[in-house]
Amino acid sequence: MKRFHKIAFVALVALPGIGLAAAPVLKVSKSVVIHATPDAVWAKAKDFSGLNTWHPAVAKDEIVAGTDNQPGAERQLTLSDGGKVHEKLIAFNEQGHQFKYVILDGVLPVTSYTSTFRVIAVGKDSAKVTWSGTFKRKDIGPKPADDANDATATKVIGGVYQAGLDNLKKVVQTP
Repeated sequence: MKRFHKIAFVALVALPGIGLAAAPVLKVSKSVVIHATPDAVWAKAKDFSGLNTWHPAVAKDEIVAGTDNQPGAERQLTLSDGGKVHEKLIAFNEQGHQFKYVILDGVLPVTSYTSTFRVIAVGKDSAKVTWSGTFKRKDIGPKPADDANDATATKVIGGVYQAGLDNLKKVVQTP
């Protein structure tokens, strides 16, 4: 009987982990070359409270905890459709033109999301901006709905990155 209890206990402990294993870590990375100095691009994009100034899907960006551009700062994004995303800055490197943040909560179909935004020099008066992230789909169960699967999560995040980078390029390059 003791053996049966041990096997049952191991099975109960292991089952939740099996569900988590069904959701792999996904990755998306998008880049754009902008014909401007890295400093000019960074100046436009660096403020954690300023995503709404260059991303077309963000209507409002406000710091709700901490200090802008300081690790620990939290922002509440209000999207154009009214959806909300709550994010936390975990690293900010002014000299390296890079920051890293996580999503704490929101309408995007992801969980365990960490993202890095980086600006580097590529040639004379040009900058490459790379926005990349790792995440899992929000429905981490073994059989997610079609609108909550890996392909949807990857497509949505890729679309967020690409729309933002395309508009950042337009905003920075327009005199």
